[in-house]
Parts: sequence; C-alpha cells; structure tokens
Amino acid sequence: MATFDKAIGAVLEHEGGYTFDPNDPGGETKYGISRKTYPNLDIKALTLDQAKAIYKRDYWIYSRIQDQDVATKVFDMAVNLGPPAAHRLLQTALLALGETVAVDGVFGPQTLAATNLVNPEQLLQELRARAAVYYAQTVVANPPEQKFLLGWMRRAVS
Repeated sequence: MATFDKAIGAVLEHEGGYTFDPNDPGGETKYGISRKTYPNLDIKALTLDQAKAIYKRDYWIYSRIQDQDVATKVFDMAVNLGPPAAHRLLQTALLALGETVAVDGVFGPQTLAATNLVNPEQLLQELRARAAVYYAQTVVANPPEQKFLLGWMRRAVS
C-alpha cells in the first residue's frame, strides 16, 4: 500500500517555495498551499511542517492504492489541479485501459478497485498523457498562464 511519506517529496519538489505571481490563479502560494484555497492562512509564514500537515489532512486519501508510483502521481495531480480534476483524469485513464468507472471526480471504492486492477505502468502512461493535455488546454483557455506550461509539462511527465 502507498504511503504519504513516500509521496510528499514529489509534491514538494514540484511546488517549491514562496511565490506571488499575478498570473497564478492560486495567488500567493508557498509549498503549493495557496491563499485562494486557504484564505485565512498566513502563507508567507507557512512552515514546511505545516504544509505537510495540510497535505496529509486535506489531500492524502490514496493509502489504499497498491502501487506507490500511481498513488504519488494521483496525489501530485490532486494538489496541482484540485482533487475533482485529478480524479476525473484518473477515471478517464482507467476507461482507456478498459475499466468501467464513472467519470464523476470522486475517488470512491469503484475508482480505487479499478486503479488497483490495471497495470500500474500503463496507468502511469495514461495519467501522464492526460495531464499534459489538461495543461495544454488550460493554456489555450487562459493565455497568461502560458509561462507555467513548461513546468507543468515537466510535472505531467514525471
């Protein structure tokens, strides 16, 4: 089964430190924790341990995924895209691999069971491709976010 301690490093590597970019929809952000999502939190003063605690409390629901790499990828996407979008990408990837799941953005028992049934390497390939398409579509819809595309694509394929 997957563990938070093995997954958090990938998220923090992608998220980095403090930023306040007017083109970032999250606004003021540190370690990937944004003012938009946590309006009452002092983002600038946020510690790494506090960020990890937030991720564990509010995002980590993937411990029952059998493959650590798959769990880490879904967790990373949930942090970056929001859980519903990440779960829809997972569900569409599962459909592409022949599983029957609802594309509802909910990581429930059906999605978990299908995730654990498919070949994890094939699922990772599908997730990476779908994340890349998602990011490209985001930039087409929101041209000012183009400056984030290279970093997002690196994240998608990792």
